[in-house]
Amino acid sequence: MKRLLFISYYFPPSGGPGVQRTLKFAKYLPENGWAPTVLTVDPRYASYPDLDDTLAADVPGSLVVLKTRSWDPYASYARLLGRPKDDTVGVAFVREESAGLRQRAGLWIRANLFTPDARYGWVPFARREANMLHRTDPFDAVLTTGPPHSTHLVGRSLARKWGVPWVADMRDPWTGIYYYPQLPMTRLAAARDQRFERSVLTEADAVTVVSRSMVTNLSKRVSREYTYLPNGFDPDDFRDVPAQANKRFVIRHIGTLSRTQNPKSVWRQLQLLVSKSPGDVAVELIGHVDAEILMSIREHGLDNTVRILPYVDHDRAVALMQDSSLLLLVIPDGASSHEIVTGKLFEYLASGRPTLAIGPPDGDAGAILSDCSGGRMFAHGDSKGVHAYLAEQYGAFSRGEPNTGADPAGIQLYARPAQASALAKLLHRVSTGGTIE
Repeated sequence: MKRLLFISYYFPPSGGPGVQRTLKFAKYLPENGWAPTVLTVDPRYASYPDLDDTLAADVPGSLVVLKTRSWDPYASYARLLGRPKDDTVGVAFVREESAGLRQRAGLWIRANLFTPDARYGWVPFARREANMLHRTDPFDAVLTTGPPHSTHLVGRSLARKWGVPWVADMRDPWTGIYYYPQLPMTRLAAARDQRFERSVLTEADAVTVVSRSMVTNLSKRVSREYTYLPNGFDPDDFRDVPAQANKRFVIRHIGTLSRTQNPKSVWRQLQLLVSKSPGDVAVELIGHVDAEILMSIREHGLDNTVRILPYVDHDRAVALMQDSSLLLLVIPDGASSHEIVTGKLFEYLASGRPTLAIGPPDGDAGAILSDCSGGRMFAHGDSKGVHAYLAEQYGAFSRGEPNTGADPAGIQLYARPAQASALAKLLHRVSTGGTIE
């Protein structure tokens, strides 16, 4: 069995969407001839969006997981904002024109001093540990996954020093991320960030991306071969499908809703639906919700219809998906929104429930949703389309004939075991000098 050094900032007990891809690759790669060693940050020194202790049950007992210290600039950033370290807010939540002086100062520091990201403080610790590990018992390949994209700098260092084959996994765009224009970067900081990005895209032996549009856009920065390896779902997480027990029409969104994800057309149409069917409709937003969205909900008179619930662990999130009448997915409204394909989309598909999605209908997420017959994607502001789809779904529910979501047979190419197999083939090619298709 070949040895892989898998470098990821996010790993259990970290929760949130960023950890699932790494965790599932680590789970299924051994079935495909690769034994990963995971190098991650010690939770005591980490800044995680959420914690999920239940994910430990999915970590293979034979998996070697090594954790290092980190210098965490987020702790200083939190102190600047007057918050606990674990209460810092991501860039997507910050609206510069409404931010306070300390928040604007913190955002400027993050944008200009912590390049390429605020997790850069982990790089020297991870680099030192990775070098020691490879020197002691060499790896056949190294895989880095980002964001945080500073993680790729550890892989670059190993490749430069030892010549170890290196795969850079891009779960999100780098300088093309939708919130990048919000960063108050100086020209010097922006140029440095772009140099980091170009060097990673140029020097990695292979680069994997999660959407087809990312292939197109990254090719404009560095012309090379990119491997499309989408996010997905783990069939083991969806073995038991509960019977629908809701007496009300329940719409749920699972996960973070930043200010660029405010589905105003949904609130307008829900307001109409609730006025015609009071008490029959319930909406649950589970996770972090931006204050601007909460204001929109109040402005549409939906305070008694929409419940805001805290983050739940992954097992509970899956159960809530399966027990929903309709799932809500919102793609951030921005310049690169067409290339965003969230990991949540595939778990929505696997849940068997229909999805009302807001975002670019001609984007990658919209195409996947349509191809799998898992729901419909409507543009931000398409109130007419949202109205028709809500009426269709609510009507079927009222008749006792609720609509189903994606056909299980049509989503198997997004199953995690299949993706791990594809990754293993790529790792074999780069480690043996073969051609990357």
